[in-house]
Amino acid sequence: QVQLVESGGGSVQAGDSLRLSCAASGRTFSHYTMGWFRQAPGKEREFVAAISRNGGTTSYRDSAKGRFTISRDNAKNTVYLQMNSLKPEDTAVYYCAADSAMTYRDYERRVAASYDYWGQGTQVTVSS
Repeated sequence: QVQLVESGGGSVQAGDSLRLSCAASGRTFSHYTMGWFRQAPGKEREFVAAISRNGGTTSYRDSAKGRFTISRDNAKNTVYLQMNSLKPEDTAVYYCAADSAMTYRDYERRVAASYDYWGQGTQVTVSS
């Protein structure tokens, strides 16, 4: 079992930045591929970004490229999502997720069903 706790959400203005954190406990963090997803009211959960076990490979949804950066610190059992130039359409609950798959496949990282463990989410609200 892996327990995931997100933090860092909040209410900001368009153009501002936020850094989300996801602290993991329970198992060896470096054994898990990590992902960030988000869900806006009335919409399905969607992929935002993912990072491989050692941090060497990352994936992003198109709208996040150039604005968001996913990173991890395996010594601190934490994955981060730095979000810059935020837009109102980024408003959602953001979830981190962990997957124990040994091989990083980009198309799998983009699918919520590929992940074994989920945090409770943190709200991000961006106003114009």
